[in-house]
Amino acid sequence: MTKITLLDGGMGQELIHRAGDRPSPLWSTQVMMDHPGMVEAVHEDYFRAGSGIATTNTYCIHHDRLVKTGIDGRFDELHEAAVEEAKAARKAAGHGKIAGSIGPLVASYRPDVHPPHDEAVAKYAEVAQKLAPHVDFLLCETVASVAHARSILEGAKTAGKPVWLSVTVDDEDGTRLRSGELVAEVVRIANEGGADALLANCSAPEAMEAALEVIKTAGLPFGAYANGFTMITKDFLKDSPTVDALSARRDLGPETYANFVMGWVDQGATIVGGCCEVGPAHIIEVARRLRAAGHDIAE
Repeated sequence: MTKITLLDGGMGQELIHRAGDRPSPLWSTQVMMDHPGMVEAVHEDYFRAGSGIATTNTYCIHHDRLVKTGIDGRFDELHEAAVEEAKAARKAAGHGKIAGSIGPLVASYRPDVHPPHDEAVAKYAEVAQKLAPHVDFLLCETVASVAHARSILEGAKTAGKPVWLSVTVDDEDGTRLRSGELVAEVVRIANEGGADALLANCSAPEAMEAALEVIKTAGLPFGAYANGFTMITKDFLKDSPTVDALSARRDLGPETYANFVMGWVDQGATIVGGCCEVGPAHIIEVARRLRAAGHDIAE
């Protein structure tokens, strides 16, 4: 029997689907502003599904995104709102931990626009220190390049909390980051920078097996949480994209996704969950399969 940390599923896409509003470049932040309480409801559904983690809805609350829409003055308020909704859901569930999500600066999957090192470190550190008093650990997500890995890890470690580093890999070659650089280079950075876990996220589930074979060499707790997009389109890689430029796969239902997850566990992964387009139904099936296989899900 292995103790498995079961993360939640995607937050942003789940909010978009529930709200039914036209997507905006602010993505899940816009939904949180327009529909108070909806983030908490999603967290609660993931706890009921079997997850032991609530990942804060702070992925894209960065100054660079808020400035574009004229609401940078709400930076602190939005972080506080996201944290409070996660805390409320945990209280209702009576168990669980809170992961403080830190997404990429500027844009996802765009290593070409990532800021210079010193600027990035300072910005990541600001978010990390804001989240740290309220979370159990920091989850640095969708890390697309070696430079991104180095700066977000350095910035996050200033907050004094455990830091989980999670890379996004090429959908067709899981041994490479979205930047084209080798995942093996992040293994070195994770070890040198003091990461507490190393994961892969927001990539096709088919790419995760190869990614995990590299990631496991770090000797850290490791795992994966994949997305359910058909592909990352060119339209989504433009400035200020909206998620309607992406489409969900129709061949990745709960049972199929759980098959992938169980394969990762067979590789030795002890941290699994879901990313964009992986919802509560998927987590329910993953939890069922884990327990049926004799694993213990951490609470």
